[in-house]
This record gives sequence, structure tokens and C-alpha cells, in this order.
Amino acid sequence: MNKKIILSGIQPSGNLCIGNYLGALRNWKELQDQYESIFLVVDMHALTVEQIPSDLRQRCLSFVAQYIACGINPEKSIIAIQSHIHEHAELMWILNSICYLGELNRMTQFKDKSKNKKNINVGLFTYPVLMASDILLYQADLVPVGADQKQHLELSRDLANRFNNKYSDTFNIPEPFIPKIGSRIMSLQDPLKKMSKSDENLNNIVALLDSNDIIKKKINRAITDSGSEIKYSKDKPGLSNLIDIYSCLSREEVKTIEQKYRGKMYSHFKNDLIEIIITCLDPIREKYDKIINDKDYLNKILREGSEKASFKARKTISKVYRKVGFIKK
Repeated sequence: MNKKIILSGIQPSGNLCIGNYLGALRNWKELQDQYESIFLVVDMHALTVEQIPSDLRQRCLSFVAQYIACGINPEKSIIAIQSHIHEHAELMWILNSICYLGELNRMTQFKDKSKNKKNINVGLFTYPVLMASDILLYQADLVPVGADQKQHLELSRDLANRFNNKYSDTFNIPEPFIPKIGSRIMSLQDPLKKMSKSDENLNNIVALLDSNDIIKKKINRAITDSGSEIKYSKDKPGLSNLIDIYSCLSREEVKTIEQKYRGKMYSHFKNDLIEIIITCLDPIREKYDKIINDKDYLNKILREGSEKASFKARKTISKVYRKVGFIKK
């Protein structure tokens, strides 16, 4: 029996953080035994903002190394760089021709990212079409998405249905995969805002490669709201966010954590949280340090990954080209 295909990717910008780990990478590791898994570093998406080319190349390799360090097994999963598979751009152009201007104008993420910008590039506007191409190219059945990407997945589904209705069945209709826990880890200093790897204020995130001393400083400085009771409450977003992180990493229920720290001080709770985070990230950093400078190994993983991904991509794009009326070369 063929396994269902699950696909996801992360844009190589900023610093992979504990929010990415809990919301994506740890889930990827656990899903790769159940599904045929494709995990991309989506470097083409990164060009929607200004990039220093040498930094972008280094970040792509660093992200691949961090994927592997977090437990993504290249023997079980396809790990590939988006730009290595030219069919992403080719399918995007086809999908552009059936996507409506009004659909892209309604994208809330575009509105947020383009706010207060004078010169808005077309890539930022058509970003959701490239994301649809990423998904549909591999006939993905499931796509792990956070709340901020649900609208983009809906567009992918709409475009797949539109193409299928116009040209006959070609694409799988992807379904969202919503992780049960860890999908919304918040900023350490602004707990009403989601933790973002692209945050310019590094005190807002715990990066996967942060040293133990830096982790300790960031958690100790993290906002915990007024009062002294360690209780999960919407009135205490800062403390509740730290309890979420504790719960996700330890896999203990929130009520169990509340009971454990009843009558204890915030400092006691934070010290234990620091130890839990360090215990989680230490082996990731150790594995990362072993492989990041082994360029031959990383290039081998990417070469094999792009070959496997390209094989799947060619099968889809050849169908698409024939159906839209292109002549086979």
C-alpha cells in the first residue's frame, strides 16, 4: 500500500527557533515513518525580501544541517533545496494563468508584509502561487500548516480544483495537517505575537543554535506578567507561553505543571524550564556541529534529494504540459 505524501518547507531567513522546532521540525521527525515525506528549504520564496547572496547560500546549508540535526533522516525523507528543482517555477507560471488577481489581493499575509512599504515586488504578491506550486508539484496529500498559512493552502486547493475541472483530474487536493501541540509558540518579549525566526530582536526567540548561557539569559528575561501564581490564563499571556513551551517539550499536561509549581516562585519555574530547553537543544547543536562543515556530506544529501524530488516533479509537469497544449520536446 502506497504511503500518503506529506510536504512542508521553511524559508531560509533568520534563525530557526524553538517555535519552528515545536511547530514543525519535531512533527516532521515523527511523521516521516508514517508518510512519504518531502521537506524543502524554500529558497525561491526568500527572494521576496532583499538578500545577501553569500549569506543566503550559507543559511540554506545551515538549515539543511539543522533539519538533519533535528532528526529528519535523509534515508527516510527527501530533503531538497527548492531552486534545485526547476519545475517549481514552471508550474507556478501555469498556475498564474488560472489564478485571479482578486484572490491574491485578499491574502492577509501579503497585506501585513506590504504594509508601509513603498516598492512592493511582484514576488511578494504572487508568493501564494509559488507555494501552491510547491504543494501540487509533488501531489501532496497532507501539508502541515500554521494559522498564518491556512489561507495559502486554501488557494492551493482552489487552484488544484480549478485546473482539474478545466483540464481533467491532474492534481491531488491537499489537506491541512494541524499539529495537536506546539503550533503557536509566542514571542518571549511580546507574548501576543507569534515567535518568528525572522524577528530582528533576538531576545524574542530561543534559536536552535543558541548557547546554554544565551538560553538562560533569554528565559530569565522573558515576560511573565504581574502576580506570583504559576497558572495558565489568558490574563497571563507571557507566563502561559512559557508554560506552553514547558508542556510541549516535557509532554506534561498544563494542569500537571500548575500543580507541580503551586506555591513556588517564577524563578523556580524558569530554572526548570531552562534545563528542559537545554536538554532538548544540546544534542541538536552537537549533531549540527558535526555535520555543518562536512560540505561533501551535505552536498550528497542535496544531490540525492533533488534527484528524487525532480523525478516526482517531472511526472507532474509532463502531465500538466500535455493537458494545457504544450508540444512535447
